[in-house]
Amino acid sequence: MTPLQSASLSESVLTAMSDVAARIIMPRYTKLAAGDVRSKTHPGDLVTVADEEAEQELTRIFGDLLPGSICVGEEAVASTPELIESLRSDAPVWIIDPIDGTANFVNGRPRFAVMVALVRGGQTVLGWIHDPVSGNSLWAEQGAGTWLQTDSNTRRLTIRPQDGKPLSDMIAELHHPDFNLFKGKFARITRLGSAAHDYWAMADGRMQVLCYRRIKPWDHAAGVLIHAEAGGYNRLLSGEPYNPCIRDQTGLLCAPNPEIWEHVAGFRN
Repeated sequence: MTPLQSASLSESVLTAMSDVAARIIMPRYTKLAAGDVRSKTHPGDLVTVADEEAEQELTRIFGDLLPGSICVGEEAVASTPELIESLRSDAPVWIIDPIDGTANFVNGRPRFAVMVALVRGGQTVLGWIHDPVSGNSLWAEQGAGTWLQTDSNTRRLTIRPQDGKPLSDMIAELHHPDFNLFKGKFARITRLGSAAHDYWAMADGRMQVLCYRRIKPWDHAAGVLIHAEAGGYNRLLSGEPYNPCIRDQTGLLCAPNPEIWEHVAGFRN
C-alpha cells in the first residue's frame, strides 16, 4: 500500500468511525433502557445494543472499503468464538471494538471509544481510536508515526523519553497482579476503565507505564501500534513483541523507552 493509498484508507476509516459513533453510539449514551444492556461471560462483562449495532455497521463498511478483507469484531467473536481463527488468515483483517469501555458507557462516564486495527501477516499496519465524546481521533501507521486529529488540526504525537525521571514522578495503570506490591513506587496509579483511553494517555504523555494481564486483540492491536509509533516501547513480559494474531498471550508492559521497561519489568524478579 502506497502512502497515498494508506492516507486515503485512514481518512475513510475515521469518517466511518465518526459517523457510526454519531448515528448509533451517542444517541444511546445516558439513554440506555434496561433491555439495552446485558452481561456476556460475567456480570461485569457488558454488551449493549449500541455495541452490537455499531459493530455490524462497521463490519459492513470495512468489507466494502477493502474487498477480500475479513472483519473480526469483539461482539461477533462472543457469539461465534471460532471467528477468532480468522486472525491467522492471509487476507487483511479488521479488528473491531465498537465500544471500548462499555461499563463506562453504560454508567454515563465519558471514557469510552471506538477502536479499529488493520492487520496483515500477523502485524498491525494501521490503528485508529475515535473518542465519540470529544470527536477527536488518534491513528497510527506502521513506520509513519502517530497522529492526533481534531476539528481544528492534525498533529504528530511523540512520547518524551523520560530519561532520568524517577518512577516516583510517573503515572501508571497496572492490570497485572505481579505488580501489586510495587504500586507505591509511582506518583499515582490511575484506572480509566478503557484500554483506548489508556493508550491515548500513554501516547500524549499523561501516563508513562501501563501493564495488562489479559490481552484481547480488539483491546490492544490498535493501541500497541499507536503507542509504538509515538515512540514508546512495549513488549510482552516474556520480552517478545506483541502479536495480535497469537491467541492466549498474557502480560503486556508499555513504557516510554526500553530502559524504563526493563526497570519496571524487574519488579517481578
